[in-house]
Amino acid sequence: MAANNAQPLATYACIENCWYMIGTASDFPKEKLTGHVVAKKPIVAWRTKQGQLVAYDDRCAHKRFPLSKGRMMKDGTLECAYHGLRYDMTGKCVMIPSHPTGPISPQAIVRPFPIIEQDGLVWLWPGDVEVSKTRKPPSLPEVGSDDWKTEIVGPMEIPANYLLLIENLLDITHFYPLHDGNIGDIENSRIPVDLEEGEEGGNRYAMTIRKVTNYKQPPYLVDWFHYDTVDRHHTHCMMSPAATRVVMRNAPVGQLSARDQVREFPGTLDLNTQERGYVLVHTHTPIDEKRHVWWVMINVPAHHKSQRFPDKQTATHIAEMFPDVVKEDKFALEEQQRMFEYPDDGYQEVFLKPDLAIRRARVIFQDLMREQEGHPHSVAAE
Repeated sequence: MAANNAQPLATYACIENCWYMIGTASDFPKEKLTGHVVAKKPIVAWRTKQGQLVAYDDRCAHKRFPLSKGRMMKDGTLECAYHGLRYDMTGKCVMIPSHPTGPISPQAIVRPFPIIEQDGLVWLWPGDVEVSKTRKPPSLPEVGSDDWKTEIVGPMEIPANYLLLIENLLDITHFYPLHDGNIGDIENSRIPVDLEEGEEGGNRYAMTIRKVTNYKQPPYLVDWFHYDTVDRHHTHCMMSPAATRVVMRNAPVGQLSARDQVREFPGTLDLNTQERGYVLVHTHTPIDEKRHVWWVMINVPAHHKSQRFPDKQTATHIAEMFPDVVKEDKFALEEQQRMFEYPDDGYQEVFLKPDLAIRRARVIFQDLMREQEGHPHSVAAE
């Protein structure tokens, strides 16, 4: 165990230079205005008649009225519901009812934000536009693939800093006792943990790796994946501040397919073998320092069925159990966040052996904050 001598947690961090998920593609039908807050930035976003995604500052340049409460006009402009100012796709005001003949001030413009669609999800960049060109949203090919059944849980607004959720996802030693009675499994706490770090698509990642052989599965995993005793690989990866990817691969002893032993990232199941398992994708989008939006995408090969309910796809069965798990995690995150209201007064967090990835995630957050503030990266502290 070790005490943390630095800032114990980037609790008040809101990383701007990151692609954040704000919804699925189906959440953006043509010409439907949607309002969001991402990293303290109010955003209006929609899909045009031609199918192009657009996003800009949700505050009308006149009196700050939320443009997401306005309406789309036949010519493709967005009309503010307060005084009728109309904006084109670039965020420039092109018509003011009270100035029918007068010039329009060049200041009558709202800031546009980069927005893209990838893997059936919509991603928004609230930070420096130039930096957005150097990074990509995490690749999540299983989401919506015909080979996979995807169940989506969310969106859920959580009254806690999003780094607290990331740390929760990187650390499964909390399954017991927090989730005792559903996915609680004290044996998870005893599995040795390895760490992998790297960079993909311009995003630094930190990932835990748990490998066991001849491992007796808890009842809920036998139900989901059929095998009583397995070889198992289990990874939890913060792909960026926006997404955490969890991959579990199970197979009968000696049957787990060989993989690259040098690099585990990003990991997925081999659909042509006896492997069973899942790819869980968690997206965490900060609203501000104390609130975030959480989505969970449960991805299981489409032909895999529950053992107890052979007519039910495994992904659907897992999704039915997930609300209870989410409720318990939400309880823990709220309680943690509440404790940050008190002064430290000599308090120090203690790190445990499985906290390797958590410590690295904090370093990544701290470096991204330094970048955001115009400072160079810090030296990665142990």
